Amino acid sequence: MARYIFVTGGVVSSLGKGLSSASLASLLQLRGFKVRVRKLDPYLNVDPGTMNPFQHGEVFVTDDGAETDLDIGHYERFTGISATQSDNITTGGIYSDIIKKERKGDYLGGTVQVVPHVTDRIKKFISHNVKNEDFIICEIGGTVGDIESLPFLEAIRQFSNDKGKKNSLFIHLTLVPYLKASGELKTKPTQHSVKELRSLGIQPDIIICRSEKKIPIGERKKISLFCNVPIDNVIETVDVRTIYEAPISFHKEKLDERVLSYFGFKNKKLPNLTKWKNITSKVLSSRKDVNIGIIGKYVNLKDAYKSLDEALTHGGISNNLKVNLKRVDSENLRVDDVKSLLKNVSGVLIPGGFGKRGSEGKIAAIKYARLNNIPFFGICFGMQMAVIEAARNLLNIKDASTSEFGNNCTPVVGLLEEWQKGKKTIKGTNKDLGGTMRLGLYDAILRNNSLISKIYSAKKIKERHRHRYEVNVKYKNEFEKKGLIFSAMSPDGTLPEIIELKNHPWFIGVQFHPEFKSRPFTPHPLFSSFIKAAGKRKGMN
Repeated sequence: MARYIFVTGGVVSSLGKGLSSASLASLLQLRGFKVRVRKLDPYLNVDPGTMNPFQHGEVFVTDDGAETDLDIGHYERFTGISATQSDNITTGGIYSDIIKKERKGDYLGGTVQVVPHVTDRIKKFISHNVKNEDFIICEIGGTVGDIESLPFLEAIRQFSNDKGKKNSLFIHLTLVPYLKASGELKTKPTQHSVKELRSLGIQPDIIICRSEKKIPIGERKKISLFCNVPIDNVIETVDVRTIYEAPISFHKEKLDERVLSYFGFKNKKLPNLTKWKNITSKVLSSRKDVNIGIIGKYVNLKDAYKSLDEALTHGGISNNLKVNLKRVDSENLRVDDVKSLLKNVSGVLIPGGFGKRGSEGKIAAIKYARLNNIPFFGICFGMQMAVIEAARNLLNIKDASTSEFGNNCTPVVGLLEEWQKGKKTIKGTNKDLGGTMRLGLYDAILRNNSLISKIYSAKKIKERHRHRYEVNVKYKNEFEKKGLIFSAMSPDGTLPEIIELKNHPWFIGVQFHPEFKSRPFTPHPLFSSFIKAAGKRKGMN
């Protein structure tokens, strides 16, 4: 029988509920339990697919094509378990389902209300598709006190009553701020946050206190007293040097032990934290480093490229290199500035994205990397920009571009139906933007004796996609005469999946998002190879 753990947050957002949930899941795994982690998001968007990364961070994509919250990426990287569409739900998704049913008359003329219809739908999501898992960890997005999260908090209160207190546990993550002026840690925000939670009928069983300083026993006793939680269940989490140190820190604070004690589990094996210690040591102790330039338009928000940042770190781990990221805003990148901004980088990466803004800066950076033999990695939109750069400067198609930017160009990139009229097309012409892309796992056939086939050591791969536009295959022969090889294609031969440049140390573009499948213990081969090539270039400088 599954036990359910609900993780809520208080005081401020971005405290690390996702990382805490992922760390607890990993610790329980290492003790021999089967776990699943889910995210309930209060916003009204059906999914984050149409949200600006500046507002919400990256959009993570699952194998089955769900566009999800970035915390799902944390769950996958820490547990190694691939998430599915049933592991992330939003208020928008719930209301959309309910309204569709109401329009069909499924409620038999009854009044549709938040309680019980919305809360019942949330409860159904929590327990849906549970198989043989021992623990289901559910993170509730937002902060206690937000009006948007009220239905979710009511739902988990009801769920706990339905399943019984012995089968459900509430963890509340709060901030204990440090005031430099007085040199004090303040527990009052935590007290008020728990008071708000208790007013909604939820008594937290464990409180995780996030702080930049160690929390003395006196303050922990105060939290225990006023929040009605045993002192042993007041867990502190001080800022860690790397996120991969978090499971070690939580185990040191006995979070996993307190959870198992609550549920009555005894004599369960201790977790072997060796793998986390090894990863942490490699991240923090690597003596050699390498500088990678990320050229994008969302670089001012770290979470916008979260999976990408972690995948680059994983590539560094596999090469015993510390990866330093230099973020360059492509919107402000001018041709004359490229050399000075990229002079100290040993690798250039263009990440995924949408829209014309910042595209010319990306193209300028690609040209610089191509001409100066700097290892280049283009991901999704980055590959498309590399194709446009090659079309302009190798094929001499001066107005080469993508139809995504408008029709006044020669579209070497465009919607599939733009050059395959009359054939069945991949989604893309629907007026709605949400969920209308090529999403999730797709096959690609690798070309024999190509660099990419050596990197993967395979003939066929499956990778996660998230894009609407495709590289036009009709230019394939012209590109290959100039040395730009289409080294992987879709099984039917119509969609270019990977390009690589001959006579270049490392120049690869991929139409998919390999960062979504990279793990700290199993780095994605593309990132390992890219960082290795960048490390060699630095060694030659």
